[in-house]
Amino acid sequence: MVVNEDSNTTSILGDNRITPLGAILRKYKLDELPELWNVLKGDMSLVGPRPDVPEFTDRLKGKEMAILQLRPGITGPATLKYSNEERLLAEVDNPQKYTDEIIWPDKVRLNLDYYYNWSLAKDIQIIFRTVFRRNIV
Repeated sequence: MVVNEDSNTTSILGDNRITPLGAILRKYKLDELPELWNVLKGDMSLVGPRPDVPEFTDRLKGKEMAILQLRPGITGPATLKYSNEERLLAEVDNPQKYTDEIIWPDKVRLNLDYYYNWSLAKDIQIIFRTVFRRNIV
């Protein structure tokens, strides 16, 4: 992405901050490959909540803080549900408001459910669903 003065961390499909190469990398999820190194180092897991920017992490309260005890993952339930988030946000009038009021609370709910109901079988299922999902173009 191109750095600009806008502090907005929400990106939508066609965002002018995304370079042409970045668009290709994002489309095929190749921008995630460097995170495999973090998995090998033990800083990340294959499955878990996506690491968030402080703007969102700072909003967690009470029981929601349990999410921070999990090792961040490359994929997870919220990642699967919102794999087309940029496209979804491109279709709403106010992407930031939609993120704040709809997507973020739902991601927190999904990640809490993952925290409280974790199992190896569910992780395997999430990995399988991630690998074999269709790219939404």
